[in-house]
Amino acid sequence: MKIKTLNSYIKIVFLFFSIFFILSCDQRVEKKDKNQTINIIVFSSLTCPHCANFHEKVIVKLKNDNSLKNFIKFEHRGFPLDLAALNAEKILYCNKNQQNMFKLLTHLYSEQRNWASRGGINDINESLIKIAKKFGINKNDSEKCLKSEKLEEEILEKVIEAQKNFNIKSTPTIFINKKNYDGKHNYKAFKKEIEKLF
Repeated sequence: MKIKTLNSYIKIVFLFFSIFFILSCDQRVEKKDKNQTINIIVFSSLTCPHCANFHEKVIVKLKNDNSLKNFIKFEHRGFPLDLAALNAEKILYCNKNQQNMFKLLTHLYSEQRNWASRGGINDINESLIKIAKKFGINKNDSEKCLKSEKLEEEILEKVIEAQKNFNIKSTPTIFINKKNYDGKHNYKAFKKEIEKLF
């Protein structure tokens, strides 16, 4: 009888500590430092289909994830691989409203197949001007940005700097807190990588 009672007691104690440990683990996972920021930098070309896919399937979802969005700081860094991407980047730079910038970037990616394959560069520019208008950039300002040599130099200088400092070999190239992310380009894998930092 005593042995059975002892075994029962051990089981109850073990069960208690198991539950306590599980609850403690859950609290550590859920409890995030309110001041913690996860910096995500994506080097991408606006005509790159893989970049569009990563933005739509990962970055947009991340921005809407209630458990993570308040801890994430996202930064798009243009790395245009062709003239169409360069001009699209100019339109993005032309946007004065920072809140609209992410929306414009998302729209450029979601409509990439339409504007990036319109034939000649003049047709592409006309499409970009129409897109810009939807985000409060008038035609005159869009045309100025597209013709701006100063803006072009600024973007290309950043490309050279990125190549030098980050050794960009393809787009998209992703960094999480200055560490190169080379995992799968799906939301589940990316979110798991971020959660490791908490």
